[in-house]
Amino acid sequence: MKFAGRNVLVTGASIGIGAATAIELARQGANVAINFRSQRDKAEAVKAEIEKLGRKALLLQADVADQQAVEGMVAETARVLGSVDHFVSNAVYSDRQLMLEADMAGFRRTIDVSMWGAFYGLRASAQQMVKQGKGGSIAIVSSPHAVIPIPTAMAYNMAKAAIDHMARTAAIELVDHRIRVNIFHPGWIDTPGERKFFTEEQLQVGGQSLPWKRLGTPAEMAKGIAFILSDDCDYMTGSTFSMEGGVSLPWWSNRGSGEM
Repeated sequence: MKFAGRNVLVTGASIGIGAATAIELARQGANVAINFRSQRDKAEAVKAEIEKLGRKALLLQADVADQQAVEGMVAETARVLGSVDHFVSNAVYSDRQLMLEADMAGFRRTIDVSMWGAFYGLRASAQQMVKQGKGGSIAIVSSPHAVIPIPTAMAYNMAKAAIDHMARTAAIELVDHRIRVNIFHPGWIDTPGERKFFTEEQLQVGGQSLPWKRLGTPAEMAKGIAFILSDDCDYMTGSTFSMEGGVSLPWWSNRGSGEM
């Protein structure tokens, strides 16, 4: 029960990694504020799972690209649950097109949600933690896209690279307040969001092509996020924690021969 008596806000928590993280944190004792934008039915299901565990759950509908809405969401979490002890920035949006052909509305939406949304949540939650005066921890869910220039994903690559440096900068700015900020890199994970880009068959084949021969699961990622938020990582801030099945390794270099 590493989070007993603690209150956590998770953005993008109705599906995928966010939903699994909200439930895992509740399993470890936390009360959870569940942010969602449009999928209320799925957010309600997450809330029900958390309440089955005997924890408090708060639903917060907000578009993280709206700074005022994010600040209101953080304030509501503190008002209803009593504090914001931990924050998980997970909400994301991504369109995939070659840069030369990109629809700029989708390109900007990707940046607005994935970069500005992360910043608004980080800033508002950190302000609340400073006000409370008892420290806290923040996890920024980023991606190997921050360092691997995947084609057709320029806006997403840009946003993830930006929030990695954002998190490191926040870590040094907040260290005197005893607020830890760390980055989490999941790999290719079997989430509903992947169905926007790939068929079930493509996901199955793609998973087999990875170094670990499968896609990751939201439940696995949730355990990693909970770990870096917890007091077990009290000496960890400004760091990047990767659970990506080896995708950042030069796994392509020994295809066929088994040698470098």
